[in-house]
Amino acid sequence: MKTTKNLTLSALFLALGLVLPLLTGQLQQLGNAFLPMHLPVFLCGLIVGPVYGLIIGLILPIMRHFIFGMPPLYPTAIAMSFELATYGFVSGFMYKNSRWKCIIALYESLIIAMLLGRVVWGIVQIILLGINGKAFTWQMFMAGAFLNAIPGIVFQLIFIPSFMLALHKMGLVRIHRRNDKVTVTK
Repeated sequence: MKTTKNLTLSALFLALGLVLPLLTGQLQQLGNAFLPMHLPVFLCGLIVGPVYGLIIGLILPIMRHFIFGMPPLYPTAIAMSFELATYGFVSGFMYKNSRWKCIIALYESLIIAMLLGRVVWGIVQIILLGINGKAFTWQMFMAGAFLNAIPGIVFQLIFIPSFMLALHKMGLVRIHRRNDKVTVTK
């Protein structure tokens, strides 16, 4: 039963990842700023778990390329696949293994996943562009990973915890305050 639930939720997050960019598709700058494919991957990792988050993050950009033609496969979708896989895995792994399932643990998971995902994206870009003999400069990394993504990062840091709190209030996920006594079961 749990496997069916996890697969169903993962499919839902995959579908959201395919559809959400259509909302910003007419304005590429808006899509680049708000990073609509990132949200479902983070949520999948946090709610369903790190392995599901990794798989959805890995296949989402490639699948989206073959269905909608965007993002371009090389180097964008390939680099995004590794970036999103890192987001899904790291956010899910850190939150799942946090002692307290609280807002602070949620923010820690998100921020560390965002930083590691962007580093992975930069490494993959260096490799992919290096194959073609093109340089991936420090300025390109900073602009692509952070400067152009600031609105999306801020949006994610507001939306994801708010969404998780709403799910908590509906009884779908559990979030504790850090000072609550929580028994950890494995």
